[in-house]
Amino acid sequence: MTLYEQWLKSAYDNNGGAVNTFWNEYMPKEQAVYEKILGEKNNVIKGTVAFLGEKYDFEPHQVCGFIDGINEAIDPKVDVENLEKDTEVEFNIDFTILYKKMVEYKAKHLYELEEWNNIFTEDERKIMFTEQKKSGTIVKGEKVGRNDPCTCGSGLKFKKCCANK
Repeated sequence: MTLYEQWLKSAYDNNGGAVNTFWNEYMPKEQAVYEKILGEKNNVIKGTVAFLGEKYDFEPHQVCGFIDGINEAIDPKVDVENLEKDTEVEFNIDFTILYKKMVEYKAKHLYELEEWNNIFTEDERKIMFTEQKKSGTIVKGEKVGRNDPCTCGSGLKFKKCCANK
């Protein structure tokens, strides 16, 4: 069984639901990793999966899951499905994308970490928070009424022009 398969099996049940006992143990460890990375302003992560597990107090499959969770915020992306204990990884974390992803996934315990003060000002975080929240909002334009001028510019009423197409 691959590390990724171990990660999925330990974190999710057969129906895809979360295994609460696993997450209750994992989440404080994950938070400690973010506190360390952000506190040190360390956006470059490098080492074997086994080394990173020792460094961050993770099992190798948890390292795989951690990387899977931040894969959208790192460069280059890591093929987590093929990670092994001796696989060497090196990537850069884009803290802006990471922060926005934490907001997107409603991980308040992570995007409100005090260590973000080392990376961004409060104003910068407010702007990124607002941008991320707005990015998921759908704004519909005004509805064109039947008797309104057609939007194509023909000069006809909408009902006699584009509404008939």
